[in-house]
Parts: sequence; structure tokens; C-alpha cells
Amino acid sequence: MGRKKENFLDYVPLKNPKFTWTEEDGIVTVDMIHSGFYAAVAQKLFHRPRVSHIRLDEYGSFLWLHMDGQRDITALGRLMEERFGQAAQPIYSRLTKYMQTLYNNKFVAFQRPKP
Repeated sequence: MGRKKENFLDYVPLKNPKFTWTEEDGIVTVDMIHSGFYAAVAQKLFHRPRVSHIRLDEYGSFLWLHMDGQRDITALGRLMEERFGQAAQPIYSRLTKYMQTLYNNKFVAFQRPKP
């Protein structure tokens, strides 16, 4: 008997507690600290900042504020549809790509769906 295939939309995104963030007027700014050897070299030689402030757009901020460790990606998509309507379409392909970007930048991790 084969294993049941997992659906990415059933995963629960969890914010990485290593990143601090602020919210002002509904817009979230995530603070990304650059550490490590290459970051230190870039900071000294090229005057790169130690901390980058990543400002999320209206859609990303809405998602960030609603990622509570309980809602899966499908539930977040429904909230997006309620809030933004047709402007958010195609919701799940955009949401999947956005979540992958957050994951690749280590802003979020994913909790596997419960059986």
C-alpha cells in the first residue's frame, strides 16, 4: 500500500524567531542581521549594513500578521481571498511561490500536517 501524498497547502508556516519584525500601519518590516565571515568582510570593506530591513508589501504583511502557527497555507489563502478578493488571484500559485521565497530566506519553517 502506497503512502499518501502530502499537499504543500496543508503545511503550517512558522515564523523564524531569530528575526525581529515591526508593524506600522499594517506594513511589516523584518530585520535581517547579516552575520558570518563574508558578511563581516562586506561590512568592513564595502560599508554594507549589519542589518537589512525587509519591508513586506500589503499582501506579504497581511500574511505575516496572520501566520500564527495554527493556520495552514490553505486557511491563509482563504483569508487572502476574503481580504483582497480578485486582486489576489491566482491565490494559491502566488501563495505557494511567496511561501517558498520566505522559506528560502529562512524567514519561515514549515510544520508538517498532522495525520
